Amino acid sequence: MDLTEGVGESSSPPRSFGSFNNHDVRNDVFNRLLEAGHEEVISNPDFRDRLDSHFNRLPASYGLDVNMERVEDVLLHQKLLAAAKDPENRPVYHIRFLENLCSRGDANDDQQCINSSPAQRPFDDSDGEKVVPLHKRDHPVDFEPCSKLEDLNLDVRKNSKCAEDGYTTEKFSKRQEIVHIPIHEVIFSTTDRPKLLSQLSALLSDIGLNIREAHVFSTTDGYSLDVFVVDGWPDEDTDGLYKAMEEAVSRSKGSLSGSLHSHSAIGDALTAQEKSGNWEIDRRLLKIGERISSGSCGDLYHGIYLGQDVAVKILRSEHLNDAMEDEFTQEVTVLREVQHKNVVRFIGACTKSPHLYIVTEYMPGGSLYDYLHKNHNVLKLAQLLKFAVDVCKGMEYLHQEHIIHRDLKTANLLMDTDNVVKVADFGVARFQNQGGVMTAETGTYRWMAPEVINHQPYDQKADVFSFAIVLWELVTGKVPYDTMTPLQAALGVRQGLRPDLPENAHPKLLELMQRCWEAAPDQRPSFSEITAQLETLFEEVKENVEEVNGNKRFFVSKERLPN
Repeated sequence: MDLTEGVGESSSPPRSFGSFNNHDVRNDVFNRLLEAGHEEVISNPDFRDRLDSHFNRLPASYGLDVNMERVEDVLLHQKLLAAAKDPENRPVYHIRFLENLCSRGDANDDQQCINSSPAQRPFDDSDGEKVVPLHKRDHPVDFEPCSKLEDLNLDVRKNSKCAEDGYTTEKFSKRQEIVHIPIHEVIFSTTDRPKLLSQLSALLSDIGLNIREAHVFSTTDGYSLDVFVVDGWPDEDTDGLYKAMEEAVSRSKGSLSGSLHSHSAIGDALTAQEKSGNWEIDRRLLKIGERISSGSCGDLYHGIYLGQDVAVKILRSEHLNDAMEDEFTQEVTVLREVQHKNVVRFIGACTKSPHLYIVTEYMPGGSLYDYLHKNHNVLKLAQLLKFAVDVCKGMEYLHQEHIIHRDLKTANLLMDTDNVVKVADFGVARFQNQGGVMTAETGTYRWMAPEVINHQPYDQKADVFSFAIVLWELVTGKVPYDTMTPLQAALGVRQGLRPDLPENAHPKLLELMQRCWEAAPDQRPSFSEITAQLETLFEEVKENVEEVNGNKRFFVSKERLPN
C-alpha cells in the first residue's frame, strides 16, 4: 500500500490498464445507445463527435469505470459537465437512490439483502432517464477506487480500543435484529481546483452522509466529475436529501462555485516585486536536470543556476489555473520574507506566466518522509532530538514572522549535506496578520489539526498539532494512521483519534507529544516552549551519543546546540 502523500486530491488514483482500450469503450457506448434507440443518438449527426470529445476531455480511467450495462450514465455525465460551464449553476449535482442494504443481527447467521430502485429525481426531469452508478462494473478491476470510506464516523473519543480492535458501527449493528441501510449516489460537477475533494467530502459529512466509495475525474479543460456512493440518509426518497444538499451548498457556495475566468491575482501581486529585479530569474540561465519529485500541480527538479546546485519547482502550464497562480504568488511572497538556517533559502523566481518557477537551495539529503519511510532509517534518541530541534527552530522563526505554514509534515522537511533539517514548501503558507479569519481546510489530512478539519477559525497552533504528528513519526518511524485512508484519518481526528503512543519512548517526548496534539489549541505549547524542552532533554542524553547516518558520522559535542 503506497501511503505517499502529496498526490492531488482532485486527481484519479494511479491505474493499471492491462489490455484496456478506451477506443473500444466509446465504440461500445455509442453502439449500445444506438441499439437502445436513444433519440439524441439517432437524430443528432454530431453525436459521435460529441461522445469522442467527452471521453477525450476525461482521463482514460473514466472509460474503465463505465458500466456497459447502463451506458446512459455517460449522457448524464455529459449534461452535468455542460451545466457546470455556467457559473450560476456551479456546483451542479445529481442525487439518486441506489439500493437498500439490510443485515440480520445474528452474528453467526448474517444475511445481506439488496433492494435496488431507479433514480427518484434525475438531473434533467424532462428526459425521465433511469441510470445506475459507475461503481457497479461489469469487468474486473485491479485497483482500489479513489477512496473507500466505510465506517468513517466511529466514536473513537469514547473507546479508542474499539477502533484498534476493528469494531465498527457495522459490527455493533448486529445487536439489532434487522438494519436497513439506504445507499445513494451523489454526483458533482464544478471547476476543478486543489482541495476540491476535501471540500466535497466535508459537504457530504455536514449533511450526515458517510462516504463508502468515491470516483474522481478531472477534465483537460479544468472541470471535475466527482461520484460519491454514500449512506446515512434515513430513507429512499431523494427529495429531502436534495433539500439538505441545497442548503449545504448555499452555505459553501463561494468555495465550491469557482471560476475559470476570474482575474488572475499573480500579475497585480507580483508587479511591484518584479520591478525590483533582485530576485526575478531569467529562466534561460537555468539548467534543468533530473526530476526529484512530482506533486498535484507541479514538479521539482535538480538544476544549476549561476554555477550552483538549486531546486527548481515548475508549475505545469497545461494545468495552470487561478488557484495555482494564487498559491504561487503566496509562496513567492512568503519566501522573499524569510531567512533562517532552518528554512529553505529562496534564490529567485520566474513569474512570467505560463512559465512559473520557484528556485531554492538544493537539499541533497532529501525529505524526512523518504529518510524514514523509504530508506527505513531508525533514529536514535540524540539524532531524533537534533532533527526535532531543527524543525522547531525553523517553525519558531516563522511564527515570530507571523507566518503560518499550514502544511507541516515530514515530506516538507528537507535535509542538507550536513543533515540540517529545514522547513520547505510554502505553497499554502499565509501571513497571520494579512487580515480575515482563517477557516480554510488546508494541509494534508494525516497531519491536519482538528480545528482545520472542522473549518473552525485557527491560528499558529495548528502548526503545533502538525508538529506533534511529525514528532510521533520521528519516534516510531511509521506513517501516521497507516491502516486508514487520509479521509478516514481526518474524520477520526475530528472525533478525537490520535496515533497510538509508542512503547519504550522517552516519557518526556510522550508528554510533549500529547500536549502538542491537544484538541484545544490554547492548550498546546508554542514552538519557543517546545524548543526549550527538547534542548533540555538533549542536554540530558548528549554525552552518550554517537550516530551513524549513511556514510557520514554524526557526533554531538558537550556544548549546547547552537541558537
